[in-house]
Amino acid sequence: MNKYESIIIINPSLEEEGLKSLIKTFLDLINTDGKVESVEEMGKRKLAYEVKKNKEAYYVLINFEANPGLITELERNYRITDEVIKFIVVKKEN
Repeated sequence: MNKYESIIIINPSLEEEGLKSLIKTFLDLINTDGKVESVEEMGKRKLAYEVKKNKEAYYVLINFEANPGLITELERNYRITDEVIKFIVVKKEN
């Protein structure tokens, strides 16, 4: 298994309950074929530039271990989730 880091930028109009639910969904997906090491909810922050007409958004950082095949599925889920404005998944060096 490889170590990865993912940052998700989520729509700021999402309610607190919806935010928790969305994060839990992604964590459950990672845990199907990997292991979440840490989750850091960085809160609502100002964006460097406007993205999809939003000037600020919620940032969530997830550190996890997973098999490479899971990354494709995780990114697919990020893309089809309307609340996710932007995301990135980066493989960490060991």
